[in-house]
Amino acid sequence: MLTGKEDLLQSLIEIYLMEKGINQFYSELSVKAKSSEARKTFTALANWEAEHVRHIQNFYQTLMDERDPASFDEFAKKARPDVAEGGTPLTELERKTDEFRFLDDIGAIQFALNVEADEYNLYRKLADKTDDSNVKALCKEFMGWEQDHIKYLKKVSENTEETSKGGGQ
Repeated sequence: MLTGKEDLLQSLIEIYLMEKGINQFYSELSVKAKSSEARKTFTALANWEAEHVRHIQNFYQTLMDERDPASFDEFAKKARPDVAEGGTPLTELERKTDEFRFLDDIGAIQFALNVEADEYNLYRKLADKTDDSNVKALCKEFMGWEQDHIKYLKKVSENTEETSKGGGQ
């Protein structure tokens, strides 16, 4: 788990594991969610998290080319995330997945909003704690991405509430 004391390389590895973990989690929820709107929302989030994973991979490979010809593919195959972004253990999130078969759209979206807020707050805390300017910049970049996810989820939530009240038709 990140503390803010890591160097850039270790931060990249830890962030990669969290992003990969939340990508897997959202992918599972996109299948388990009760409604089509919730499935669509979790699919979009999983796709965004997959983009984050690719971004980290590209950054890592660029950094390692300067130091060592290590294969990221080797690392990625061995990487087994145990926490999601925000620092929540994947096992804790996975225990909740059965609930999503019964959650309505609003409940599923609210859950995702909470997860994304936790992610944003973790990156904010890390940016505040670290003395490494590169790690700080990386965290701020991810904070921006999490803000985009939150904005998206709020818009989906508003549209879903309007539709469920009959106002969105």
